[in-house]
Amino acid sequence: MKFKRHMELEHGLKQIDIAPLIDMVFQLLIFFMLTSSFIMQPGIKVNLPKAVTSEVIKNENIEIIISSENVIYLNGKVTSIEELKSLFKQVAQRKQSVLIKSDRRASLGRIVEIWDMARDIGVSQINIATNQE
Repeated sequence: MKFKRHMELEHGLKQIDIAPLIDMVFQLLIFFMLTSSFIMQPGIKVNLPKAVTSEVIKNENIEIIISSENVIYLNGKVTSIEELKSLFKQVAQRKQSVLIKSDRRASLGRIVEIWDMARDIGVSQINIATNQE
């Protein structure tokens, strides 16, 4: 008994046209690139003062940022003087250093207040960040 063969497969398409597949993959790629959310780290804009005697400090510091509006930031979040006091107690016990990044338009009184509080609590190394001229 002889079975019929499907001749269409043998005499059909010799090759597969992949141009539509490439078009669809490209469109999906563009779709996902445009609809994905880009994660941006929010930052605090601080214009550091310039100094001729600036040096690069390479050890780990606790960074305190003072904005031009005299708002104090710690790890990117607004903090209060009371929270800084408890932080300075921990820093003094661990013998870490503090780096104050202050905007050039920030009040000198605010910088001195934080500096004095840290020294009073026992922080031995306090630095002020500047840009080199």
